[in-house]
Amino acid sequence: MFSPSRPRILIADDHALIAEAFKKLLLAEFDVVAVVHDGRRLVETARNLMPDIILVDIGMPLLNGLQAAQRIKRLLPKAKLVFVTINQDPQLVGEAFKQGADAYLPKTAAVSELLLAIKKAMNGEQYMSPLLARGLDENHSEPEFAESESTKLTERQLEVLQLIGEGKSMKEVAAVLNLTPRTVAFHKYRLMQTLQLKNDAEVVQYAVRRRIVFE
Repeated sequence: MFSPSRPRILIADDHALIAEAFKKLLLAEFDVVAVVHDGRRLVETARNLMPDIILVDIGMPLLNGLQAAQRIKRLLPKAKLVFVTINQDPQLVGEAFKQGADAYLPKTAAVSELLLAIKKAMNGEQYMSPLLARGLDENHSEPEFAESESTKLTERQLEVLQLIGEGKSMKEVAAVLNLTPRTVAFHKYRLMQTLQLKNDAEVVQYAVRRRIVFE
């Protein structure tokens, strides 16, 4: 049973062992309402459970953490998003905050820094690990994906792009998105036309290069 006096936290990480480790670390101070391992389940669970805090990785299957965060912020604008990830690229850090992140720190951070980041987020403050902040200061370019491709593709096209980038067949993409293969083929055709991609190999390469899929 969850305590009404303790903050409720949802953990999202595609590595089950890491997610469970976070759960054990946080149980002393928070009610962990759920642990999920892909971005689509994250959005669904956040909608249903309405947690106060969401601990999220960027590189997740089916829907990456950045796209999931964007949707969650529309559904739950008051929820605090704390990114904990191995991805330390300054452009990804900048994109995460554009999508509504309240805190961002690497998985190599100490437990004390994780707790500090969560508490600052709960108090309405943004937190960025000092290591990442230095890298962001040294890189003044804006995230390319945020400024170009995200404005060219629809949300559905981004979903199709990620799933194809993960190596899924048209039938598998259709099953994940609850669409017909014909509809998926239409979205695939339109995104390839928009991005000037010629074949599936170029679609996969593009998804990885633009950090829609993480290797």
